[in-house]
Amino acid sequence: MKIVYLLALGLLAGCTQEPPTGAQLFADNCTACHGADGTGSGWVASGLERKPANLTTLSARNKGVFPMERVLSTIDGFHRNPAFETAMPEFGSFFSGPMDQIELDGVMTPVPEPLLLVAEYLRSLQTE
Repeated sequence: MKIVYLLALGLLAGCTQEPPTGAQLFADNCTACHGADGTGSGWVASGLERKPANLTTLSARNKGVFPMERVLSTIDGFHRNPAFETAMPEFGSFFSGPMDQIELDGVMTPVPEPLLLVAEYLRSLQTE
């Protein structure tokens, strides 16, 4: 009986899975176009008419401030730039999940946790 108990514990331990990190979500969904380093050098980039954005310079291109609301909206698909509308997928339904509250322009706003994890990871990639 002791062996059955130990096997059951082992199986249960294998069933618990840590939620993905922002880095993992980025690696799984964004690197083909944006590259592992976020500079827009993914393996698909050379075949695209418009080169993917360098995601490491978002803050630098926004006067030193990370544009969280724009990043969330772009990934989600709420804000679509016509220049890349057909190239970048809308990840809104894919990055759904439990909601977190963040402050955007002074208003507490619910954001799906996976979407926020990717955006926070992008913030960590900023070079300036």
